[in-house]
Amino acid sequence: MIMTSRFVFISCLLLFTAGLSKIHAFIAPTTTFAQQARTISTDLKMTVLTYNGKKKDFKPGSPLKDACASLGVKPKYSCKKGDCGSCTITVAGSRVKACVGKVPPEPRLKSLQEKGLEIK
Repeated sequence: MIMTSRFVFISCLLLFTAGLSKIHAFIAPTTTFAQQARTISTDLKMTVLTYNGKKKDFKPGSPLKDACASLGVKPKYSCKKGDCGSCTITVAGSRVKACVGKVPPEPRLKSLQEKGLEIK
């Protein structure tokens, strides 16, 4: 009698877990398509930098010295470690050392996104 009750219990447990797996197939995913698209689009944002009317897109966080070189800006380099400050340039009103600086993230203002951050 004890063997049959264990058998019945185990078979009921198996049927219950099989039923749960079928139910989980119909539950909606936790993230929607719009949320997934939003996270993908944030990865593709580029920062526009301008110099003497020349505009270029750069990936935020990339080295600023490479961005300056492709725009035609030639800051003076002395130590190439950021100690001396001879390579300091102005990006969107902020003073940044070009040898160790990174391209800033895209601004939130739409006018600045279109016009670009100016390098002086």
